[in-house]
Amino acid sequence: MKFSLSAAMMAVALLASACSTATRTVAPISAAEVGEVRAGSGYLKGYLAPAELPDSLALLPPPPAEGSAALAADAAAFRTLTALQGTPRGALAVQDANLRFPKAAETFSCALGLPISEEATPNLNMLLRRTLTDAGIATYKAKDKYQRTRPFVVFKAPSCTPREEAALAKDGSYPSGHSAAGWAWAMVLTEVAPERSDALLQRGRAFSQSRGICGVHWQSDIEAGRLIGAATVARLHANPVFNAQVDAARLEVARARAQGSTPGRDCAAEAAALGSSSMLAP
Repeated sequence: MKFSLSAAMMAVALLASACSTATRTVAPISAAEVGEVRAGSGYLKGYLAPAELPDSLALLPPPPAEGSAALAADAAAFRTLTALQGTPRGALAVQDANLRFPKAAETFSCALGLPISEEATPNLNMLLRRTLTDAGIATYKAKDKYQRTRPFVVFKAPSCTPREEAALAKDGSYPSGHSAAGWAWAMVLTEVAPERSDALLQRGRAFSQSRGICGVHWQSDIEAGRLIGAATVARLHANPVFNAQVDAARLEVARARAQGSTPGRDCAAEAAALGSSSMLAP
């Protein structure tokens, strides 16, 4: 009797395991399988459908009004941050402006303590590519509504990415899409590697601050962008493909650490550059 009961219980357990395996969500790691937002753009589709994205217009107040203390603070931050152009921190801000993969995958490698690439960590790489799209697109309800003029245009000042100035001048400044993406990346990476949370969040903050150094976003744009990035990640937790990709990325990170992998960037130089602006807002 005992044997029969044990055998029956084992059969049930095996059946449950088989069903679980059969229904387990598999996250794609192929760009071709995911597809691009627009053919030839290089930006992959996100995890979320448009209706699932956070509503930036509902979540954010209007940008600072003319004559307000908040706008004065924006102007003061512009002067302080753009003074770093031409320094090593300014050079890092130029690198942070690049959202194109594979180069953009390197941004958080020092904070993570590991290389990030399609070859070495395909699931982690895909997490970054797809959350970039979700967080970036989530900013556009507010961007399109307010059409805020960018600071380099207002002050007739150079940015750190002159080739992008014409396009940026036509694109609303509030909230910052780069900041939303960078903060979303930082939050996702803390889930993949919680032991590196402080370093990753510091890098996410610096990534968004780089937009102020480049003179292409106001301080309030950056802060609003971080909020939308956080809202996007909160929404992503209801997406099974995203969750499966996070789980797979954790395994990749553990494997890479066991193999002794190290970042391909000069992390000491990066840390020194970031230190020069770490006490500055935002």
